[in-house]
Amino acid sequence: MRCLATRPAGSCLPEPQGSGQHTTMELGPLEGGYLELLNSNADPLQLYHLYDRMDLAGEEEIELCSEPDTDTINCEQFSRLLCDMEGDEETREAYANIAELDQYVFQDSQLEGLSKDIFIEHIGLEEMISESVEVLEEAGQKSQKRPFPEELPVDLKHRKLAPPSSSLLSCLSLPAAPIQIIPTLSTLPQGLWQISGAGTGVSSILIYQGEVPQASQTPPSSSPAVYSLPKSPDRPGSTSPFAPSAADLPSMPEPALTSRANLTVDEMSPTQCPAAHKASSKLPKWPESVEQFYCSLRNKYQAKPAGPEGILVEVDLVRVRLERSGGKSQDRELTTLDWAEQQPARGGLGEVLLASSNHRRPRETQVIAVLGKAGQGKSHWVQAVSWAWACGQLPQYDFIFCIPCHCLDRPGDTYRLQDLLFSLGSQPLSGDDEVFSYILRRPDRILLILDAFEELEAQDGFLHSAGGPMSAEFRSLRGLLASLFQRKLLRGCTLLLTARPRGRLAQSLSKADALFEVAGFSAQQAETYVMRYFECSGATEHQKRALALLQSQPFLLSHSHSPTVCRAVCQLSEALLELGDEAQLPSTLTGLYVGLLGPGARDSPPGALVGLARLAWELGRGHQSSLREGQFPSAEVRAWAVAQGLVQPTPGAPETELAFSSFLLQCFLGAVWLALSSEIKDKELPQYLALTPRKKRPYDNWLEGVPRFLVGLVFQPRARCLGALAGLAASTSADRKQKVLTRYLKRLQPGTLKAGRLLELLHCAHEALDAGLWQHVLQGLPAHLSFLGTRLTPPDTHVLGSALEAAGRDFSLDLRSTGVDPSGLGSLVGLSCVTHFRAALSDTVQLWESLQQHGEAKLLRAVKEKFTIEPFKAESMKDVEDLGNLVQIQRTRSSSEDTPGELPAIRDLKKLEFALGPILGPQAFPKLVKILEAFSSLQHLDLDSLSENKIGDEGVAQLSATFPQLKALETLNLSQNNITDLGACKLAEALPLLAASLLRLSLYNNCICDVGAESLAHVLPDMVSLRVLDVQYNKFTAAGAQQLTASLRKCPHVEKLAMWTPTIPFGVQEHLQQLDSRIILR
Repeated sequence: MRCLATRPAGSCLPEPQGSGQHTTMELGPLEGGYLELLNSNADPLQLYHLYDRMDLAGEEEIELCSEPDTDTINCEQFSRLLCDMEGDEETREAYANIAELDQYVFQDSQLEGLSKDIFIEHIGLEEMISESVEVLEEAGQKSQKRPFPEELPVDLKHRKLAPPSSSLLSCLSLPAAPIQIIPTLSTLPQGLWQISGAGTGVSSILIYQGEVPQASQTPPSSSPAVYSLPKSPDRPGSTSPFAPSAADLPSMPEPALTSRANLTVDEMSPTQCPAAHKASSKLPKWPESVEQFYCSLRNKYQAKPAGPEGILVEVDLVRVRLERSGGKSQDRELTTLDWAEQQPARGGLGEVLLASSNHRRPRETQVIAVLGKAGQGKSHWVQAVSWAWACGQLPQYDFIFCIPCHCLDRPGDTYRLQDLLFSLGSQPLSGDDEVFSYILRRPDRILLILDAFEELEAQDGFLHSAGGPMSAEFRSLRGLLASLFQRKLLRGCTLLLTARPRGRLAQSLSKADALFEVAGFSAQQAETYVMRYFECSGATEHQKRALALLQSQPFLLSHSHSPTVCRAVCQLSEALLELGDEAQLPSTLTGLYVGLLGPGARDSPPGALVGLARLAWELGRGHQSSLREGQFPSAEVRAWAVAQGLVQPTPGAPETELAFSSFLLQCFLGAVWLALSSEIKDKELPQYLALTPRKKRPYDNWLEGVPRFLVGLVFQPRARCLGALAGLAASTSADRKQKVLTRYLKRLQPGTLKAGRLLELLHCAHEALDAGLWQHVLQGLPAHLSFLGTRLTPPDTHVLGSALEAAGRDFSLDLRSTGVDPSGLGSLVGLSCVTHFRAALSDTVQLWESLQQHGEAKLLRAVKEKFTIEPFKAESMKDVEDLGNLVQIQRTRSSSEDTPGELPAIRDLKKLEFALGPILGPQAFPKLVKILEAFSSLQHLDLDSLSENKIGDEGVAQLSATFPQLKALETLNLSQNNITDLGACKLAEALPLLAASLLRLSLYNNCICDVGAESLAHVLPDMVSLRVLDVQYNKFTAAGAQQLTASLRKCPHVEKLAMWTPTIPFGVQEHLQQLDSRIILR
């Protein structure tokens, strides 16, 4: 079929000749459809300017083609053609190329959505037909007002391929005769019917039965006139039919997230349920089945679980960065950012879901990963996302599908895309073919959530496995997910993953468009959760008492940053407060879970707890947490575990499948099995502590909470621990295991362990509540503890502080790149046993400001005295800025009468390295030069970098001006800085100012020629303290070398002159070396 374009009056389009062929301009023939236009040789820019010169203000003249071979098809052929087009991937791709051409060539901030209407008219005719049934009944009436750009269809590529409405064809009752679809006519000839595009207000579509009237025939004058296309009422713009509207531009924010922030839930919803008020006529109408499916999905996510399960406390998300694991490996791990570097997602859900929109190509799948440790609230955050969508807060999505990944881990099963969307999520839904067809046409309006992504095996293979674009094919889970991650299936959707990172990230996570991490509860959020828990439980009278119990145990309070632990504390507090006023929480995690499980274990069927513990351990070894009905020792054990809340139904899984209520509970039960089982050999027990992993077949420690619980169960008093769970008789077997672990732990040397394993050892010793073991660990702590690059959580900070305070010795700490929060940093550095500490400059300054605001002057002075930055290496612009802020604090402090003097951190700095590279180096060096004079004790200034700083001659001149203040400088390294003769001469003029202190000067690998060498030779005798001069790999010739050699004879104090350079013949260099043996070659 052929789409005939209008020819406005006064345009420069050629007139048709008698033969029916158009004359050819430099643009080539313009007849035919858009597919022909795309494949033609027409220059898009010339075509754009050609259309832009058209004057559409007057009446349009429509010229019908008089060719006898005009393409005609009947209704049946028309429907079959549309179906073929929808199933033909090449045709779909061609339309996609048209849209990309439109966006690439004609992106203009002044383009109006008007031209988009024309684009829809010529490409999406069939879709407009399906939307025009109501207007057909009012053929003689005036068309509706043109909608706003944000109300137009978003995805033109898929809208144009929708099949025509069957109701329209039955309404027309046309016989199987040829029909033609023709754009707007100024007047209607006899036999032509007008169908106005509903809501467009632009042009109409005419359907003619039989032969097309010739252009020369004059239609009746009584036919309704069709007016010309109006220009934008806001501002003049291009009228090209190829110009995109503002809604088409890829970088524009979602209107729903920007302009509808103050709307109610119903107003923000993309459509309304029948119970809601009548939807606006401006919104696109959905088929009835799609509307029903939307309402059922919305009701599903609006329903909140009863009781504490329904408590939703908003947790913060922070952006994270990745770094390589080291060496030549391509594996990537999370970077541990300092507290001040962490960037919270201030915009809430909107910012997270639009995080990578600026880098997203049109119609590309967007992958967002939300990471966090077990129990940090990832699944609750997903629940909050679903609830927010159901309440209308995410109107950029028509549908949200939340799928727990443990429902997918079933080897041997095959799936289709509709199975993944409709059948595998929690509470499977019924979606027919019409709903699924709508989803396929609008993938950009779909949010697909895969929760607990770490439970899927072989995650790395999803980016490389074979996957196809066909949605109706049955395939394995691996193939289905591979098609999603490779952007072959449901292309254009938003894919949201939640996962628990352990070491290196899977490629499917590391290559996500945006990465976030769940920060866990703050102290205030933990208190809010406790209050809401007792409010939901109907025990509001216990709220304050429960908070007091939690605050009386600082260790559990530090662990309450984990929502899972916070809920466990609330459950135990509720049980204790019901018993009486003498309630007290335990001081360890082991005691917390013993208190929760003890009462239920005493009333359990015989062997129930041990059997469930064995299941937890065996499933954990297989990286699983779901239990099937046949895995329980008996039906009684299953019923008991469900009644005690130890296991619960799995969302989206069969009713017979259960899962442990929390990952931490599974870890505790696994440790119970290790402590009570006679099947575990004693010599194998130490490997499960994961403190000294074996090289061959190491234990992977997937149940990462097992080591602490195991030590706590084995070492704590029997009556209060294992005896309360399994009875004193069964717990006697743990005595032998305690001896084995004691020998192992006391053989360890804490000073040889890496930072992460040292923290794990401290946690194990704390859980043991054994004084001998605790003292052994404290005695082995080194005086200098470096946690550089190791994450310090609130529990880590508490245990470390307790250990340092109990050790009775002085320590120095390196807390850089630990992510420690300000309160944790203050608690550590405020200890009297900590004499020196290093931390990020920005975090330390923030701590100082906090202490000053709270009036803690004594602690502030102590912290300033302890802080050190020796040695300091600037590797980023932020490092230079932070150093400048520190100097500014000192200058402010010096101007104050009550606190005179220098900051110890600045006063004691002796070594400063600058390594920003060739791009940032020249930009940051002037900022460094301005503050260099503050470091009066500086002895080593290293401006060399493996990637070359390139400060140049200008940087050398700026540096030379600071020499009068650098009286203690002994080493100056200016290697690889692109210094020429000009910079060398400037340096030589200022070097005598350092004559009394400078011992080593390096100008290696610069661009110094003979003039610069001569100036250095001239000043060399004056440098009475200089011992080493390195001028290798420069560009001076034999003349410059001879000047340096002659000057060297006058400098008996110089010990070495490194002077090899490729511009000097080797024979000359050997001769010079023979003259003076202090000359070093190579």
